[in-house]
Amino acid sequence: MTSLASRGARMAALCAVVTAVTACGLLPRSGPTRNELFAGSVQREGDAFVVEVNQRVTAATAVVPALGFPPELTGAGLSDTDVIRPGDTVSLTIYENVTDGLLAGEGAAAALIEEVEVDGAGFIFIPYAGRIRAAGNTPEALRGVITRSLDEQTPDPQVIVRRTAGDGSTVTVTGAVGGQGVYPIQRPTRTLSAMLAAAGGVSISPEIAQVTLVRGAHRGTIWFQDLFRDPSVDIALRGGDRILVEEDSRSFTALGATGAQTIVPFESQVISAIEAIASVGGLNPSLADPTGVFVLRNEPEPIARAVLGRDDLIGAQRMIYVLDLTAPTGMFEARDFVIRDQDTVYVTAAPITQWNNAIGALTGTLGAARTVSGSGN
Repeated sequence: MTSLASRGARMAALCAVVTAVTACGLLPRSGPTRNELFAGSVQREGDAFVVEVNQRVTAATAVVPALGFPPELTGAGLSDTDVIRPGDTVSLTIYENVTDGLLAGEGAAAALIEEVEVDGAGFIFIPYAGRIRAAGNTPEALRGVITRSLDEQTPDPQVIVRRTAGDGSTVTVTGAVGGQGVYPIQRPTRTLSAMLAAAGGVSISPEIAQVTLVRGAHRGTIWFQDLFRDPSVDIALRGGDRILVEEDSRSFTALGATGAQTIVPFESQVISAIEAIASVGGLNPSLADPTGVFVLRNEPEPIARAVLGRDDLIGAQRMIYVLDLTAPTGMFEARDFVIRDQDTVYVTAAPITQWNNAIGALTGTLGAARTVSGSGN
């Protein structure tokens, strides 16, 4: 009887010591416990609102970055690629209705004048025709001007004009594309999607590729995939446009009892809490508390007001959203709750984990003490 009482007393003493060590926070751990996070809530005079996720909260916080082009970019019509501009080059073939032509050499049927660049003022020089304004004309209109100018010099001249786009109507394509460079706007490449195709397409995952277009003081950004979902964003290009393709820069941080603790870049336009957990290896089965999945963020004032149902909040608010994966609808709530840029997804350790750590630490310490004592003896 005495032995049983003594054993019970030792067990009670051990439990008391383990409880004291656990409560004192002497053991190493990956972060605060579930109770500690709740203790830091505004409701308990802390500095963050702790909110349990439900359908209403999910709907109020489901904000995806709004990307698009302003009207100044979407309202432009297709460029007339036939109009000659300064910087373009033109090539001429001139047929003369005489045996010994003015421009063609002896025995030649026609004179070839290749790659005449249109100067900054919009003019070109043609022998015997003089300085002729080319900019603003189509090749057909320029043909008529040159024909009339030469008609006084040689009988019934026949002129063919070919235009090659130069730096007067070009766009710059940079970033994550197959071939960065300066590309002329030609009939097949008058729209954004066609120009990106001419530049070799995007070299990153299309799902997280963003396309930014800058035109003077105006700029806009769209998802690359929207070019094929919404024809209105496949805008017409203008000379001097700059196109940048880059990867989505959003990320979230995963901490606590997950498969990995790291900064995770977004791999899709929208990512849910359950996908965020899965992307880092899921919950650690030997450590995690499935009732303690938290998402920490600074919530903008309008969304915070909608979530909390209050109109007295001013500025961004610290919010801690709680997901209980063991609840009847917990997995569905986690599937629908949208993770946003700079969120922190934190999974607390199960209470038994701290208990096991305390016991392990104490038994390890006692074993080490016995070893030292035995060595001394």
